[in-house]
Amino acid sequence: MAIGEFGGAVKQPAVSGTNFSAPLYWMYEMAHAALNPSRAMADASRMFFRNPMNPAAHTPVGKSMAAGFELFERATRRYGKPDWGIDTVLVGGTRVPVHINTVWERPFCRLLHFERAFEHPPRRPQPRLIIVAPMSGHYATLLRGTVEAFLPTHDVYVTDWVDAKMVPLAAGRFGLDDYMDYLISIFRRMGGDCHVLAVCQPAVPVAAAIARMEQMDDPYVPKSMILMGGPIDTRESPTAVNELAKERGIDFFRRHVITHVPWPHPGAMREVYPGFLQLNGFMTMNLDRHLIAHADLFRHLIQGDGDSAEKHRDFYDEYLAVMDLDANFYLETVEKVFIEHALPNGTMTHHGLPVRLDAVRNVALMTVEGEKDDISGIGQTQAMHRLCPAIPDEKRAHWLQPDVGHYGVFNGSRFRSEIAPRISDFILSQELPRRSEGEGASVTTLRPRLVTN
Repeated sequence: MAIGEFGGAVKQPAVSGTNFSAPLYWMYEMAHAALNPSRAMADASRMFFRNPMNPAAHTPVGKSMAAGFELFERATRRYGKPDWGIDTVLVGGTRVPVHINTVWERPFCRLLHFERAFEHPPRRPQPRLIIVAPMSGHYATLLRGTVEAFLPTHDVYVTDWVDAKMVPLAAGRFGLDDYMDYLISIFRRMGGDCHVLAVCQPAVPVAAAIARMEQMDDPYVPKSMILMGGPIDTRESPTAVNELAKERGIDFFRRHVITHVPWPHPGAMREVYPGFLQLNGFMTMNLDRHLIAHADLFRHLIQGDGDSAEKHRDFYDEYLAVMDLDANFYLETVEKVFIEHALPNGTMTHHGLPVRLDAVRNVALMTVEGEKDDISGIGQTQAMHRLCPAIPDEKRAHWLQPDVGHYGVFNGSRFRSEIAPRISDFILSQELPRRSEGEGASVTTLRPRLVTN
């Protein structure tokens, strides 16, 4: 979800002054429309060969035909925004309904509240947790597992970023400064009674937004920030995808991946990094693994292994659903985060004003990394501790999770059993209320009950 997913598979040769991507969106739309009849025929044929009343459905040839038609239909389908699918949650042994409400909204983002309809409020504290989802191609629903892990013990909010092709040009540009403006507005809406968790890409703008608030002595800064697998300083253990940005330079990305949204989308003529190009980058980074997964699906369909086939469908229905990114945000992120290293170099700005991480003193800090993360290397997120010297030792923690890659940092069994409990523990340790300015010394927080490894 960092630069690797922003365009890690772009391999066109750079030719000065040429924008190769300009007609790509129109060509993509035409190609997709041209495949509609074939896709409909494949779907109908699949149903024909899977019909139990059809004798051919019970033969190896019939099963192979049905499997092949399904793979073709799925490979050429346009995947829409997935549903959250979270209707209830188990809290203290009781199944509680969950209602998803929009509590804050701007053209490029909605803040969703996963409101739990308690019959009797739980005795355990339920801290407010804002999960800042990555704006790097996938929808916020990619963090479904993250949300589910914290819902039993936290009052959860999630940033639901909007597909740029759905935002009219009249809504204006959206750059990195605007991203930080959104975050500051959200934090102020919470009145300081919240904790923020940033997954990968938003680690930098979350840190910068909080630093700006601290510089302004804003009383509504969050109580803590948890940064997970984020590119705070990509000079630490640089990965292959980090090196891509330095090797290519910003002009390469501007020429090769930026195009205009075509009509009739609401965002027609907006400059974007389109989702289908991002998906090309996602897939080619691990092409062998994806090819094997689809070969396995073919085999599972023939063998009638419905459970394995359904797991594949669930994963790829989410993974193949992508959104366009506003070109200003994408290019500014690549340039400032991955090429200039503006945050660790102290040159980051917000509307022309300097971002000073040494001003962060009231917000507790926890960083989480994965031992096998090939997107954000070891030490890139932990660097935030070095850059924030004013945070007291009792308000900081770091966790390096063994044997997990990038996605394992925020999803999966190890996340649920080993990472999420430590984050919850850290959040609870920072839950004592702050003293107001006239009350003398600042409040003493509980020391986190987790070790720094």
